[in-house]
Amino acid sequence: MSPKPRTPLLAADGFVRDAAERVLLIRRKNPPSAGSWALPGGFVEENEDPRDACVRELKEETGLDVVVERLGGVFGKPGRDPRAHTVTVVYVCRAVGGTATGGDDAAEARWFPPGELPSLAFAFDHREVVAALLGGPAGPVAG
Repeated sequence: MSPKPRTPLLAADGFVRDAAERVLLIRRKNPPSAGSWALPGGFVEENEDPRDACVRELKEETGLDVVVERLGGVFGKPGRDPRAHTVTVVYVCRAVGGTATGGDDAAEARWFPPGELPSLAFAFDHREVVAALLGGPAGPVAG
């Protein structure tokens, strides 16, 4: 029998915009990057589809019910997560219910106009992820 391959951890994050085109971010409550802004999301559980993990994590962290509209991208640069090599599948989602509020390991959830994203450091590589999903280089995202 071959040895089990060593593979990255898998996470699923959600990129959500409202009718006013604002971007939903959460402020992380726990390490790593406690206090930093990030996309809502988290680790995919065993036997869980990444799309389902995204929907679950957004409900837990933001109180929102979302539907996945499309794949936003896959981000897996080594070093992006200080805990371990982690690959994140980012889905573009649409909120269909609930009110954005911090929950689970999110201290708060807040909508930001694209031109007014927080200038504080983003957790992980989410600054670049948000910039890519807004359709441009990392430059337009403050920080």
